Amino acid sequence: MVRVLAALDADVILLTAVDYDRGGVALGLLAERLAAAGLDYPHRFAFRPNTGRQTGFDLDGNGRPGDPRDAQGFGLFSGHAGMAILSRLPVDTAGARDFSDFLWRDLPGGLSDDPPDLAAVQRLATTGFWDVPVLTESGPLHLLAWHATPPVFDGPEDRNGRRNHDEAAFWRLYLDGALPTAPPTAPFVLLGDGNLDPLDGDGRREGMAGLLAHPALRDPLPKGSHGRTEPEQRGDPALDTVLYDDLGGLRLDLVLPSAGLRVTAAGVLWPDAGDALWPDLTAASHHFPVWVDIALP
Repeated sequence: MVRVLAALDADVILLTAVDYDRGGVALGLLAERLAAAGLDYPHRFAFRPNTGRQTGFDLDGNGRPGDPRDAQGFGLFSGHAGMAILSRLPVDTAGARDFSDFLWRDLPGGLSDDPPDLAAVQRLATTGFWDVPVLTESGPLHLLAWHATPPVFDGPEDRNGRRNHDEAAFWRLYLDGALPTAPPTAPFVLLGDGNLDPLDGDGRREGMAGLLAHPALRDPLPKGSHGRTEPEQRGDPALDTVLYDDLGGLRLDLVLPSAGLRVTAAGVLWPDAGDALWPDLTAASHHFPVWVDIALP
């Protein structure tokens, strides 16, 4: 991971599927390794995620409440596979907002059909919904961070598919000011793993397509340099951020600046398999990093 982050050399990084601990010890140790490689990230931030936080219900129906699938988001323990921010820019921790406790049942037009007792506790965010400002010379830049559930691993009830759709819908409604909280202040960047390709793979793709088309967002269409082709794929393979043996390539990971920001460059760190960085990339994750350079006003 250190070599991958060194290759990105980003000012701000959102890590997904990284374990949370209350004191930030693991994140601090990672920062120390990065510092030894010449990458200084003095500012680090993470809210406690929903992953592994138990609902108290037997959601998977196996008769054993408390299993990983019975949590607000799948997790072997509370904090498993959360999110974290590494930044060279100061983080306004006092101004950070966490909407991870927003209940699924409260989403306008949402697709939840949970029974009332479960609906009273079931959160929409699988991992979290964060609005975290970082402080630039031009003022705050808000990071809108998320990591949605995969729209699979369930049955014909399609609960994960419906929830994945609504996690994307949350951000669309947040940008519209249609939720019981103030909308984000521009400039902002919506970033994370939406776990849904707008054109290919499983899931209710209209949820992601609607978000990508939102007028408050700019899609810089980051592309990798792998040169892959997939004749059966509807989307552009160069936009893919992950490759599965059964599903092929999918665009799941996004960095979407607000419409008023000027994008100077964008890409997916996905080189040809012969590249020297390839072993580090594939060891770090099945997903390949998305990067976007923006010019602040």
